[in-house]
Amino acid sequence: MFTPLLLLAALSKPIVGQQIYDIFTTTWDRSSLFTYTNLGSSPIDFTTGVPAGSAVINVEQTTVYQTLDGFGATLTDSSAELMYNMKIAESQNYWNLLGYLFDITDGALSAGFSSLRLPIGATDFSANDYSWDDTSGDTTLSNEALTSTPSYVWTVLTDIVGIQPSIKIYALPWSPPGWMKTSGSMNGGTLLNSSYYTIYANYLLKAVQALKTKGFTLYSLSLQNEPLNSDSTYPSSTLPSATAATIGTTVRTLLNNNGFSAVKLFAYEHNWDNTTYPEDVLSKAGSAFAGVTWHCYAGTNTAMTTVHNAYPNFETHFTECSGTLGSDWWSDIKWDMNTLVNGGPQNWARTVMTWALALDGSGDPKLPTTDSCGGAGCRGVVTIANNNWSPNQEFYSLAQGSRAILPKDAGGPWGQRLGVTVTGSLASELVVNAYVTKRLSSTDWPRYSIVVLNWNDGGSAGWNPQPVSATINFAGVTAAYTFPVGVTTLWWYNAT
Repeated sequence: MFTPLLLLAALSKPIVGQQIYDIFTTTWDRSSLFTYTNLGSSPIDFTTGVPAGSAVINVEQTTVYQTLDGFGATLTDSSAELMYNMKIAESQNYWNLLGYLFDITDGALSAGFSSLRLPIGATDFSANDYSWDDTSGDTTLSNEALTSTPSYVWTVLTDIVGIQPSIKIYALPWSPPGWMKTSGSMNGGTLLNSSYYTIYANYLLKAVQALKTKGFTLYSLSLQNEPLNSDSTYPSSTLPSATAATIGTTVRTLLNNNGFSAVKLFAYEHNWDNTTYPEDVLSKAGSAFAGVTWHCYAGTNTAMTTVHNAYPNFETHFTECSGTLGSDWWSDIKWDMNTLVNGGPQNWARTVMTWALALDGSGDPKLPTTDSCGGAGCRGVVTIANNNWSPNQEFYSLAQGSRAILPKDAGGPWGQRLGVTVTGSLASELVVNAYVTKRLSSTDWPRYSIVVLNWNDGGSAGWNPQPVSATINFAGVTAAYTFPVGVTTLWWYNAT
């Protein structure tokens, strides 16, 4: 079983306001990889009279934006298979991995991923095609069951929930059952006609009910992964926006009438290059949906702000992006931080998730027929090989963001994004997010944190990585800190 590895020094000391003790760092040269430093008897004080640094980070304490739901990835069948096989062969490696990924205990040496995407049926990273009801013509859905999903998925998911009972599970199908579709299979096509709309809505309700019976309470449900994509080589299906609005209205009613009013229904689940689709769904069926989910494979992350500005009362979640095997480690870190981990919340995302939680060194296993992840192959958040695991760049980026927003108190509030600006001669070299994590008791001091990407590496002028001497302005006082080239997460406490 997993035993949390805690930052004992941090837990044993009293909280002191406006002093920085706790720092996590990942550097460009990998000399630090999500490395924790406790400053102990030599904290960094916030005080007056501190000369401005080359970059000045201004944390706007009273400008509070969205609450973060967390960071994470997708538990594909392939990920679960690799993890389960490691559990059988090297149990301690398995439990160490799960703890490193999912433990949210305050002071734990872990990423604390708190969001997990769960497929309903097969994906392009399954051993074979299947839905949860493959009985052709079963319009009453009397044969719908979870038994088609490999048992190792449920074993791994149960273990994850055991480590983090509060984890937010985002469930969605890659395709309706093939017999409901024009293609006659899980691969490609679309729903046959409108007579299947209510049947499909009930299929999704029964999926939620079956998961609840198995012990998994969903945070959210989406109607269809990538509804503008029909691919004949793996589970996929188009779902026009008007159809999504119609089915979504039915699903919302079914969920509410069957004890699942707390399950959020999300629209879209596709790329940044199309804002018309989610806006059309929300305009037609806004009362059914809680928000919009996004992927990274086309367009830019500002699309999330475009839709947020048009529909500000709806949530924004970022749910899929995959790394590619063989790409440059530091370039990936920079892109992930600027575009997803910091850039996602800056564009209103409450969640930042990547694709497969685990894959092997070749980007496998995956569906034999699929053309997805071509070329070098997709990279998991961790690589599992020979029943050992190693984190990849996606892990380090996500982990640096996650540590900033986890609850200080067990069962307590999650971090909220704050306003932050950067000025000074090297302002462009820092990409910064700021958060406040409030407390269960009004007498306990909130935690304030910043996540800082320093990408001052010379760029097009030639390789020359240089630290940035910065100052942090907060509540009328200032702290000085030199940020290495890489990613730094640090925090302090204040009475208000």
